[in-house]
Amino acid sequence: MDRETLGIVAFPVLFIMLALRVPIGLAMLVVGSAGTAMIAGWSPIFSQVKTSAWHLFSNYSLSVIPLFLLMGNFASRTGMSEALFKFASSCLGHRRGGVAMAAIGACAGFGAVCGSSLATAATMGKVALPELRRLGYSGSLSTGALAAGGTLGILIPPSVILIIYSILTEQNIAKMFLAALVPGLLAAGGYILAIAIFVRLYPSSGRARERVSMLGRLGYFKDIWHVVLIFTFMLSGIYLGWFTPTEGAAVGAAGTGLIAVFKPDFGFRALMEVIESTAITSAMIFLVLLGAEFFNAFIALTQLPILLANFVVDGNFTPLVVVAAILVLYLFLGCLMDSMAMILLTIPVFFPLIMTLDFGMSPEETAIWFGILTLIVVEVGLITPPVGLNVFIINKMAVDVRISDTFRGVLPFLISDIIRVAVLFSFPAITLFLIRLFP
Repeated sequence: MDRETLGIVAFPVLFIMLALRVPIGLAMLVVGSAGTAMIAGWSPIFSQVKTSAWHLFSNYSLSVIPLFLLMGNFASRTGMSEALFKFASSCLGHRRGGVAMAAIGACAGFGAVCGSSLATAATMGKVALPELRRLGYSGSLSTGALAAGGTLGILIPPSVILIIYSILTEQNIAKMFLAALVPGLLAAGGYILAIAIFVRLYPSSGRARERVSMLGRLGYFKDIWHVVLIFTFMLSGIYLGWFTPTEGAAVGAAGTGLIAVFKPDFGFRALMEVIESTAITSAMIFLVLLGAEFFNAFIALTQLPILLANFVVDGNFTPLVVVAAILVLYLFLGCLMDSMAMILLTIPVFFPLIMTLDFGMSPEETAIWFGILTLIVVEVGLITPPVGLNVFIINKMAVDVRISDTFRGVLPFLISDIIRVAVLFSFPAITLFLIRLFP
């Protein structure tokens, strides 16, 4: 079997292993090692085992991941998600569908601190779902809004997936955060608009609650002002160059840690649980990255990216058609696998191809624009059937709602996502606006 065919066969083998519930990191490590051994023998594998782990894990940029995870875990344990939801609900709850809109706003705020879509969906589901059901919101709108709102954690900075993309493609993390800000806000605004249209078409699906006075809103804001201040200072410091993303993550983790320490119900056991959760999640991500290192080396040996680039050149495909085809493929893959697996498996193949095409932008702008589009489509995969991890997480919490109703509830948000992808695909300047404003 020639090396190109071996590279193509490796992907279905990997998908079969994932379907058999083999951990993604281990699957990539096994397939990558076996493939490399079949092409070049076992000597390169022994060399990788000796050097790859050290070179990968000693990378300074990787330290940002456990720091942001630590910040998110502190925020989860200090009741910040509940405080954000109560404040947003006090501002929007008096409108028809307002509590669902507040859940979207709270997901955006918590996702900005947490950086994980699944964690955002799970945490906000515990907080907002009982209130939505108590107020008589339909099961489809309640679960659909929370499943879609959870996806904001992958895009609104800081985001773990965004950091991993930056490391894989050697892009500036701060610039990736800056570029993701406008698309993330557009996502939140699009979801709120989708709810507003939905409740007008189906008035009984989301009732309004009593208006909260301005004094009452200020009372709720008192519970979140310190977190808003820490988050604003952290991101402003990163964007303005006061400190690196890793230093900013340390500032955020220290700030949320101080808030946690002064909470009366946050004791030593809670601190150990936060540290343990951060360590376990970090170890899982690092193992996946190590597996990706072996798999990427194998893909480079097969020369599959070069073969794909030559195919595109020989076929005279326009650059935008190539990107559109890749995004459609991501939508399909999102129905079958999780976001991190998609990024780690496909970026080593697609990114070199994208960088050979001329979009009328600098290489850095092309990498950033493609990365944001990729993350948005990966985000859509979290709420598309038949997998839709966010949908299953939320539906499991709502025992009285059928899974078909939850998938029906995410349809308005999927339409919003598709429109947003089309707009950002057609007008790259929207994504690159802040990058060009603050070079």
